[in-house]
Amino acid sequence: MRIFSGIQPTGRKHVGNFIGAVRGYLEGQERGNPAIYCIVDLHATSIAYDPARLPDYVLDTTAMMIAAGIDPERCILFRQSDVHEHSELCWLLSSVTPYGDLQRMHQFKDKSAREQKLVRTSLFLYPVLQAADILLYKTDEVPVGDDQRQHVELAREIARRFNTTYGEVLVEPRHVIPEVGARIMDLQEPGAKMSTSSSGEAGLIYIDDEPADIIRKVKRAQTDSGSEVVRAPDKAGITNLIDMLAAARGVTPEEIEREFDGQGYGAFKQTVGEALVELLAPARERYQALRPDEQGLEATLAMGAERAREIARGTMTEVRHVMGIGPKR
Repeated sequence: MRIFSGIQPTGRKHVGNFIGAVRGYLEGQERGNPAIYCIVDLHATSIAYDPARLPDYVLDTTAMMIAAGIDPERCILFRQSDVHEHSELCWLLSSVTPYGDLQRMHQFKDKSAREQKLVRTSLFLYPVLQAADILLYKTDEVPVGDDQRQHVELAREIARRFNTTYGEVLVEPRHVIPEVGARIMDLQEPGAKMSTSSSGEAGLIYIDDEPADIIRKVKRAQTDSGSEVVRAPDKAGITNLIDMLAAARGVTPEEIEREFDGQGYGAFKQTVGEALVELLAPARERYQALRPDEQGLEATLAMGAERAREIARGTMTEVRHVMGIGPKR
């Protein structure tokens, strides 16, 4: 069972990353042979970003993943740009990716609408690079949040079309999405996903936030004018908090609703805040110890890149051969 997933180095990681992605990585680490986790710095260049800060963001993300329980000895943890085969396969897969499919990608529409000065071609090709990330390792499972479902489906389509066109080389992956907490929403705009690139500070709960800040943000989270702790289409804020508490405790949302039946929002929000503090505390404390050792973090990424490269080279040898790329055999 080969497992792969990637995470963006877009600054400090938040509780949505932790519940929606990192916890899936931990589960995959137990089953993967191997489990491969990539910090996708090339993807980060598809929107406006600060080149001077990107290397630090990569190390922030590396430290946070290890702090959360990712063990570089038991999985492969590396930086995307250190394995050049990702970029090459992206270009080659573009030859079997219809332009129209990319036009229909929801994330391209959403992100391009937010870009004020320049909509980059790399943003349009983002799903092809993501497919290359996955298919390069002949991945069986991809643990992702619900927002990445469409991208994994496209990767499956690309693999299928490549195999039909050139020969059976690539594996069609399947996504693994958590039943609870697959899409954690912004605390202040619960109709939008919690995101470092688009949410304001008040809408985000960072993994390394101080406990008092976490509780304060939860108490100030936007809710409706009612008082019932139940999920409903017109109660997006409360639904989001119920999902977070359920994920933090490892129970169903229905259990949370029964527990708080007849209680108001005040006690409920306090409980949510305290549960998130407890959930994130071990990772926050370990992160503070790990992050200063930048040389050690770079060594970890270099070790992971070498292991990833060994797999990637084998796949690219097959891909080049069936596509007629390079010297004739």
